[in-house]
Amino acid sequence: MQSLWMLFASFVFAIMGVCVKLASDLYSTSEIVMYRGLIGVTFMVCFIKLHNGTLRTNLPWHHLWRGVVGVVALSLWFYSIGKLPLAMAMTLNYMAPIWIAAILFAAGWWRGQNRFEWRLAAAIALSFIGVTMLLRPSLHADQWFNGLIALASGLISAFAYLQVRRLGQMGEPEYRVVFYFSATGVVAGLLGTLLSPAITGNTATAWHPHSAVGIALLLGIGVSATAAQMAMTRAYRLGKTLVTANLQYTGIVFSSIWGILIWGDILSWLGWLGIAVILTSGMAATFFNARNVKPAGASAATAATDPIATEI
Repeated sequence: MQSLWMLFASFVFAIMGVCVKLASDLYSTSEIVMYRGLIGVTFMVCFIKLHNGTLRTNLPWHHLWRGVVGVVALSLWFYSIGKLPLAMAMTLNYMAPIWIAAILFAAGWWRGQNRFEWRLAAAIALSFIGVTMLLRPSLHADQWFNGLIALASGLISAFAYLQVRRLGQMGEPEYRVVFYFSATGVVAGLLGTLLSPAITGNTATAWHPHSAVGIALLLGIGVSATAAQMAMTRAYRLGKTLVTANLQYTGIVFSSIWGILIWGDILSWLGWLGIAVILTSGMAATFFNARNVKPAGASAATAATDPIATEI
């Protein structure tokens, strides 16, 4: 069953989250974003060469907008991973498909294109109840800001994925979208690293020294991201979209296990119940949204349902 490639992708993506969390003790968020983008650019250049593709595009401003929004979301997510329990940061970011369903549902209903779907509205509302259950019992007072950062990363990601969907409808191949997103990450990460001393007031060097562990973690981020993306692409291309989209939520389970094994993360029973509520409502929102939205092409279908396939 080709959709099972998503299980592998989710497992590897959880490993990427572990590497990001460990690397956040050695590098700034901007540096991690920059190195992740650099590895992504290198891989995509090799891919394009092997498949005789081209980077020439008639939609530079669309790519720029997608890249800027996507990099902001990615940076906020990487930052939150370093500050929050891994399962919590992953869960809040995985709300992106719920945000997408809410945006498309509201836009369609406002324009009179869709009738009011009570079941979809209930699934969306239920997800926010789950967020409240997850955050309230689990965050200390000084962690609320980090929790909101993780929640914002999911919301901003939703707009980035909608732009990916739009690019797919306009005929842009996925490899070109991923390349320009990675390239934007390199530029944004480099600028963020160079400007961080002036922004933060910290006169210490913006560049953190490398070590064998640090290099291994950075390579782990890039390699795991690439492997996860390839597996996700295969799952969406050959498997059933709804099955694949729902299997992606197993990434939260894998992240929870890693968090417990490595950092001893402990959530209250209400926090775990909140994760379960978000999982359930996310799968329901994916199902109802897929019934109401029929994107053009495989890339559009992926972008409409998958919260991370084109982001990593």
